[in-house]
Parts: sequence; C-alpha cells; structure tokens
Amino acid sequence: MKKSILKNTGLASLAMFSLMSSASLTAAELLNSSYDISRELFVALNPEFEKQWAKENPQDPLTIKQSHAGSSKQALAILQGLKADVVTFNQVTDVQILHDKGNLIPADWQARLPNNSSPYYSTMAFLVRKGNPKGIKTWDDLVREDVKLVFPNPKTSGNGRYTYLAAWGAFNQENGKNTPQTREKMQQFLKNVEVFDTGGRGATTSFIERGLGDVLISFESEVNNIRSQYGESDYEVIVPPVDILAEFPVAWIDKNVQKNGTEKVAKAYLNYLYSPQAQNTITSFNYRVNDKSVMDVNKSKFPDTKLFTVESQFESWPKVMDVHFSTGGEFDQLMEQGRR
Repeated sequence: MKKSILKNTGLASLAMFSLMSSASLTAAELLNSSYDISRELFVALNPEFEKQWAKENPQDPLTIKQSHAGSSKQALAILQGLKADVVTFNQVTDVQILHDKGNLIPADWQARLPNNSSPYYSTMAFLVRKGNPKGIKTWDDLVREDVKLVFPNPKTSGNGRYTYLAAWGAFNQENGKNTPQTREKMQQFLKNVEVFDTGGRGATTSFIERGLGDVLISFESEVNNIRSQYGESDYEVIVPPVDILAEFPVAWIDKNVQKNGTEKVAKAYLNYLYSPQAQNTITSFNYRVNDKSVMDVNKSKFPDTKLFTVESQFESWPKVMDVHFSTGGEFDQLMEQGRR
C-alpha cells in the first residue's frame, strides 16, 4: 500500500511539473500599438529584443505583435477596448489621452522613461521629384499658388499635426509672431493640399503611386526611407532651415499589462529602445536619437536645422489641441476660409 501511495504521489508530481513546464513555455504575446509608418522600424527592432529576452528569460518565450494606424486612431481604438500592452506613438497627446479619457496610465507617464519617454525623435521634411522642379527649399515655398501638397489630415494623424504645427511655427518666427500674417500664410498652405489622407502611409501612396502633388511632407525619417525604397535617383529630400522637434513618446498601458500579465516584458521592451543596439537600429531608419555617441557616428545623415519645440511656440500640447484642433478651432476655420 505504501509503495502504491508513493508511486501515485510521484506520478502526480510529475504531471504537475509537466503542466507547470508547459505553462511556462507557452509564448507570451506583447501587442505594440504604433503609428502608421513605423512598420519597417519595428520589423527590425522586435527580433532583436526577442533574441535578448530569450537569452535572459529562457523559460518565458515571447512573441511581439504589431498594430498600425494613424496614432490618434490607435489611441481611440485602445480607449474602445484594444488590449495593447505598449504604445509607440508619434504624438504626446495621443498617449496623454489614455490617461485623460481612460485612466489607463498614470498622469506622470512621461517621467517614467528618459527624455520624456521619447527614445527617438525626428522633424518634418519635404520629398520632391527628381531635379526639384518647383525649387522647394523652405516653408515659404509651400504657399506659392503653383505648388500642390500632400500630407495626412491633422485631425487623424500625428504626422499631419506636426506638419501643420511646423508650418505655423516657421511662419510665426519669420514674421515676428504676427498672428494675422501667420493665418494668411496658413490659409494658403492648407489650400494647396491636394489630398488629406488619414495616415502617413496613405499620403505616401497618393504621392508616389497616384502621382498627386509636388511635395510630400512627412517625418524626415519617412521621406528618406521612401526615397531609398522607390529610387534615390527619382526623388530628393529637403529639410527646411527652421523646423519642429517631433517627439516619439512611448508608454506601457498599466491597466492592460496588469490584466495580461505582461508588465515585466512591456517595461523591458520599452527600456530596450534606449539601448545602444536599438538606438543604432533606429538611426538606420533615419530617426534622430538622444544618444550622442550614436548621433556622432551618424551625423552625416542628418542635415543641420534650427528646431523649435511645441512648447516654445504654442505653450503646451493641451493648448495646441484646444486652440488649433478642437471643433471650430484654427484648423477648421482656416480650411473653411480656404474654400471661399
């Protein structure tokens, strides 16, 4: 009898060990909700992190999944129930709304990681066709009546929002913060837009494949990647002398990672983006980084430009959203005036 009990106990222990081992080796899934044009970047970054994670956590296999759309649409999807573990957006307000409207992250989320939780940044640039036939060099050139523009809708895309703010800020600096003059230029600037797509990838399709517009405005990183993909001899990249600092904020979604049991890996994933290995990969996709040693090695890729911040020109992101992008705000008024 004693022998039988010991045998049964041993079998039970073995079964329990087998179940525990099977559970521990079930791959965890991490969902990264990101902006529209970051696909290729994270296709490169994710395997690097998965390899590092597997080496450090051999009993916790990991699969990273991606979701891509305009960052504002992504934020709305999360508020409506998308169970993303982390966000890697191109707009501070699209992360902040996860606290303001959903209480999914704490108010101090920007203080949790270096550089206001922005592991890399960019600025806006112009993609023109071979030979730069319209002679585009500055933001002022984009208000000429003979120039047609393509960029995403500022109401749905962080890319488009930064484009709008970069133009406003450049005009405002040029005319000594004369708001009526700035509005006049912005009205013509928006009137010159041939198509407003909902996201950056759609704008690229309109410019490259549909042949619309004379200038595609997007992040410096994106236009350089487009040029590499579609032919360096067919397109040129122009970085204007005055431009905006475009931050790319990241955050783990506290409420979701706690439910999903992914808090540890979510934090490790976002911290990895600050590592020298990741920073080098990020610059290979033409983003600028705050790691000075990495930037020094890659400085030839990034033209000099005088960058201003959102705060220096518009006081704060909440004010930007209220004054410029609320219903009936500056953007809506300028669009209406341009139709007259």
